[in-house]
Amino acid sequence: MTPQMTEIKKHMEKAVEHLRTELSKLRVGRASATMVDGVRVDVYGSQMSLKEVAALATPDAKTITIQPWDRSLFGEIEKAILAANLGLTPMNDGKIIRINMPPITEERRKDFVKQISKEGEAAKVSVRNIRRDAMDALKKDKVLTEDDQRRTQEEIQKLTDQFIQEIDKSVESKTKEVMTI
Repeated sequence: MTPQMTEIKKHMEKAVEHLRTELSKLRVGRASATMVDGVRVDVYGSQMSLKEVAALATPDAKTITIQPWDRSLFGEIEKAILAANLGLTPMNDGKIIRINMPPITEERRKDFVKQISKEGEAAKVSVRNIRRDAMDALKKDKVLTEDDQRRTQEEIQKLTDQFIQEIDKSVESKTKEVMTI
């Protein structure tokens, strides 16, 4: 694989990885510590991620527990979770913060499916943009012969198709997960 192809593949992998990260953040009735990963807490005069100031765990499918390293942070963590607009309500018992996942309605599930499709489409657009940029760069390359250019274009297209298929699988699997909870 040429260095250019390696670079193209790396960019496409990033697009798929971004999709997986976004899909993992979706709250679909099953508790996951990744749902609160993006929460930023005001601590000691700076912004820190929740996982930097507390231990996150999911003792069961409906609960996320947060145990701060410093007991004085309970209030700040609760404020940060509420401010993040995740639709989650933290409960503090003095030792640990619990977040119980409310059951989701059929209508809400359909909204999730729309959101999942939108994220999948955005990832596909990103992969296609990478392909377009690679093809444009290839056309400007005066060193390669026509046969080499055609061969490289076919390689780029195969890579694009492979990543589009991967995106479709991720979207389908997440949709299935949302609809069967």
